[in-house]
Amino acid sequence: MARKPHDWKPDPEQLALWPSISGNTINGVGESRVRRPSPIYWHPPETTAHGPLQKWFYGRPVSEEVKQARIDRQAALDLQLAPLAATAEARTAEAWSDDVKRFALERGAELVGITAFRDEWVFENQAVPSWKWVVMFGVAQNYEEMQTAPLPRSNAEVVKQYGRGIRIAKEVASWLRERGWDASPHGGPLAGPIVLIPPAIECGFGELGKHGSLINARYGSNFRLACVLTSVPLRADRPQTFGADEFCRLCKLCSDECPPDAIVHEKQTVRGVERWYV
Repeated sequence: MARKPHDWKPDPEQLALWPSISGNTINGVGESRVRRPSPIYWHPPETTAHGPLQKWFYGRPVSEEVKQARIDRQAALDLQLAPLAATAEARTAEAWSDDVKRFALERGAELVGITAFRDEWVFENQAVPSWKWVVMFGVAQNYEEMQTAPLPRSNAEVVKQYGRGIRIAKEVASWLRERGWDASPHGGPLAGPIVLIPPAIECGFGELGKHGSLINARYGSNFRLACVLTSVPLRADRPQTFGADEFCRLCKLCSDECPPDAIVHEKQTVRGVERWYV
């Protein structure tokens, strides 16, 4: 079936801010060597070539729903972490893992997983920290609200869930610090020190889809991510495959429907790894 034509055009003001360097070049498309990711979007705008585009995006008028969701997200970002207790509690890795997951689920996370920290996930403009573990959280978006996209209701829902993920990460980090184990919480959309999709895949949240987002067996791609970095003794979960990669290989729905034609049918080599790339 032939790809459907689209009459979508980007905003001329946005195009006027486009940098001379391609995001594909920054991302490392075609590079055979494995390296750490380079920052493009969702970093301090003065530090990236695409920063003016990011500032333009945030400068656009938004609905009252989105304004309130941003206020609530900022309140989560402003939460102070609990002081670090002087003495670290001793438990087995199995007990810590079970307790951390239980606490996160009680605080509202739909998904919780654990994986060992990898230096290759750290953005190249960040110092590599000494954390040993990444505790990942998935927060589901309201399906009915997201069905209204691209109306403001869907935008507000995205911001709302980013805020919920940040709040859960802060609460888990504080819980660990109260027990003597340092922890660093991070959520979106502004990037922390590491990319979030690779550790989410490693801890069993799902598979990378052709559209560039994670696909979970229960929630599809209708969820957002947050994490806590820590060195408390933990037990790693395993990646989970359920056929999404093979399905994406055969399906062309998202690539045929993508207005700017940014989704391709074949995997590409990106920083030494063959994977789906948008």
